[in-house]
Amino acid sequence: MDLGGCGSTEPFALQVTDNSMEPEFKKDCIIIIDPNGLAEHGAYVFAQVENGFIFRQLVIEAGVRYLQPLHEDYLHEKREITLEEIKGVITSQSGAKGKRSERKKYL
Repeated sequence: MDLGGCGSTEPFALQVTDNSMEPEFKKDCIIIIDPNGLAEHGAYVFAQVENGFIFRQLVIEAGVRYLQPLHEDYLHEKREITLEEIKGVITSQSGAKGKRSERKKYL
């Protein structure tokens, strides 16, 4: 995924492909990512890591940034991250079928 170019500051949508962020984000839901969003403690972020891209919650403890999944089966995957690796902040989500009743905003 190329995040550079003239549209690199525009929000974009992706589909969640696993259950690592459940119960807040169900598999197959659609998330909106704002590349200009504020990455603060507790925010849900989209980041580039050594083996690709990842969507997790940002936790800041004693000045150190971590990405952590929400689902208990994935908690062992908590990892340290730099601010430069964060490519955007999740601003909203909708269900896989786009129903208004399933929409939720963040920020």
